[in-house]
Amino acid sequence: MDSMTTRPSMLILSFSPIRSDPRVLKQVALFKDKYHVSTCAYGDAPNGVEDHYALPLDARGWSSDKLGLISRNYRRVYDGMTAVQLARTILPRNHFDIVFANDLNTLPLALELNPRLGVHSDLHEYAPREKESDRKWRLFVAPFMDWMCRVHLPQARSVSTVCQGIADEYARNFGVKVGVVTNAAPYLDAAVTATVAPVKVIYSGAGQRYRKIELIIEAMRDVGPEVQMDFVVMPNEPEYVAELREQARGIPNVKFLDPVPYEQLVAFLRDYDVAMCFLPNSTFNLQNALPNKFFEAVQARIGVITGPSPAMVNLVREFSLGVVTEDFTAASLRAVLAGLEADQVSEWKLAANAAAWPLSAESQAAVWEASVSTIAGT
Repeated sequence: MDSMTTRPSMLILSFSPIRSDPRVLKQVALFKDKYHVSTCAYGDAPNGVEDHYALPLDARGWSSDKLGLISRNYRRVYDGMTAVQLARTILPRNHFDIVFANDLNTLPLALELNPRLGVHSDLHEYAPREKESDRKWRLFVAPFMDWMCRVHLPQARSVSTVCQGIADEYARNFGVKVGVVTNAAPYLDAAVTATVAPVKVIYSGAGQRYRKIELIIEAMRDVGPEVQMDFVVMPNEPEYVAELREQARGIPNVKFLDPVPYEQLVAFLRDYDVAMCFLPNSTFNLQNALPNKFFEAVQARIGVITGPSPAMVNLVREFSLGVVTEDFTAASLRAVLAGLEADQVSEWKLAANAAAWPLSAESQAAVWEASVSTIAGT
């Protein structure tokens, strides 16, 4: 290949439905005009890529070989993942210049593909403690995750993750240098909207039990009509979402709305005044949470309510974006909700407007761009 006349080829690899994965879509948007970008993921191709290697939605990208996990035959466990097996049949080896591997479960495969220039590993959470609240997972799956990190992370040319706390943990335990690219949303050129009564609060996110969304509903009991709370909850765990809807019955200023397509989400949020970014820290990854919803709120130019999650607290205080509860109880959150005032919320919106560029995906993605440029030698 003549690198002076041909763009380097890049495979963006993810075991996720790519068209609804905000972090992976940001990678596509960042690199599609500078590299010959191909993707491999579940579902249809995202816009703007040259080639796409589709994985069926039922392909399994996680470990389920109980005997392999118990016997610690981790190579067998990895080889048994159906997503890995299917990807091996459709992806060419020795073909790509760079592979951008999303999450730990794609990294061994990315290295197998033997890209000419190397692999960048983007870790969306701290994998060895992903489901640490589950005892069986801690005993059997966590050592497998640890093995993948020990064996494969040092082979990546560069590594990134979502916040500094997680980056520090990878560096401390596996001796690798890890850059930080937050889950920032793309910059939106938008104006601040007026705040009128009632103050409108929105919770938008995955319907997963470990997120303890029931605490937010409980917090709304006895909060007066001056505050309206809407929920947009994805049906990840349908039984849990049904429980939440039932819990909200009889609370007049709480509503559940249908899910909103990701590409419409920030525009949708602009109809609200405050975003709920309250994630009880029951696990290491939740303790270090800095979620998409936080940055989507900034681009929507609305305020935020968070619990005392260190990564979010730092940004709330640095940019004056909202308020932090004293703890992760419903009572603490209720006190904040009951005290919301339009004048204070208007100040948060102005602060979000000032923070929109420094906290945008375009600003944050400089770390990815620099890492891949180093791999490419450009």
